[in-house]
Order: sequence, then C-alpha cells, then structure tokens
Amino acid sequence: MFATASRVRPLILASASPRRHHLLALSGLHFAVRAADAAEIAHPGETPAHFARRMSRTKAEAAAAESAAAEPGSAERGAVVIGADTIVVLDETPGGPGTIIGKPRDAAQAIETLRSLRGRIHRVLTALTVIDTATGVALDDLVTAHVPMRAYSDDEIVAYVATGNPLDKAGAYAIQYQGFRPVDQDRFADCFAAVMGLPVCRLLRLLQQVGIASHPHRTLGDCEHFDARACPIYASIDKDNGL
Repeated sequence: MFATASRVRPLILASASPRRHHLLALSGLHFAVRAADAAEIAHPGETPAHFARRMSRTKAEAAAAESAAAEPGSAERGAVVIGADTIVVLDETPGGPGTIIGKPRDAAQAIETLRSLRGRIHRVLTALTVIDTATGVALDDLVTAHVPMRAYSDDEIVAYVATGNPLDKAGAYAIQYQGFRPVDQDRFADCFAAVMGLPVCRLLRLLQQVGIASHPHRTLGDCEHFDARACPIYASIDKDNGL
C-alpha cells in the first residue's frame, strides 16, 4: 500500500476528511488512512489556537498509539503519523478571543452561520502534528489564514445549503466549492490549502524533519491550481533547504 518513497517510513493520515486525502495525495506520497475520533469541544478559557493544536495532537496520538501496537512485520510499524485540525474563528472585537464556529448541526444553522460570515473577515486556523512512532519525535505547526467573505445574497446561501455541501464543514462552507465561491478572491492573500484543511507546504517541511521527502514542485503546481495564484507560503520557504 505504501510507495517506494515511504516503504521504509510508512505514512498514516489520521483524518477521514476527503479534502485532506486529496491535498496530501498531491505530494506524490502514498499513505494509509486511520481516522481518529476525538471530542472536539473547547475547554473553558481555551484559546482557538490552543484548541486547534490540542485537537491535532490528540488525533495524531490516537493513530500513533494504534500504529505502535501493530504486529511485528506490519506495514504500519514505525509509521509517521499526520494529525490535523481546522477551526473557523469569527472575531467580534479586535484582540478578543473570538468565537469558534464549528460544523452546522442542520441546514438552518448553516444558513445562520453563512449570514454571520457574509461581508466580513474571519480566521481559519489549521494545526498540524507529525509524530514519528519509531523515535517518539512529535512536531507541530499552526497556519492562520484571514478569509474575507464576499457579499453573497440570501438566495445564494439557500441554494448552496440545499446542496448539502456545508453540513460537514466548519464555518458551513468550502472555499473550493465552484457553485458558490463564498470567499472574496481579490482580497484573499493567505494559504488556500490551509482553509481547505491541509497546508501542504508547511506539512512537507515537518515531514522532511523526520526523513520523509516528496516532490515539492509537483505539489506546488497542483496545489496552486485551486485558485490560480502564487502560493505566499511556498514563496517564503528557503528553497535551498528543500522547501
């Protein structure tokens, strides 16, 4: 199941998200999927950033524990595990803690959420965790995107919610959904893939630190096709160091 590049170091994605599956596949790496369940409930007083990091680490640790318990000779022994968590935060006041907006419980809440985001800028935080089960090394990163929403109409909201697409997504929208396109692309300047749920370039940096290399130029081209613009995160990374 694992490609040559990752036979020695099997790779496991601890997520059931099809968006994350698709984005990780752009790297050219082969990986197994071991979805990890976790109660996504913020602790009292917990900041959005801490919450995202904690959830990412919790998911990765759960999958890593299962990998470590695999039978000798199993393809998952010594695996590198990837965890990720994405949250949407609406800041009501500058410098305030912000309100975490989760997945809508039903269509009515999806409509309410999209109305609350309309014409405003919110934050999307995606936390990453990479655990090397062979060495115990655990690495973390956090990517923040500021997302300006366009002034879509109520009719557009209702039509989009009727597709069912928003119901399994934090913030009740998918940035890549062609039929709605809720984000004001002229004002959006952060990581498109991070809003989708997996900032590929930042993940590849973490993977390289535990000995897993991929094909960053292939990833760059495939990732950027989503909104046909240069990736500011990739441009900021030192190419002499491989990413």
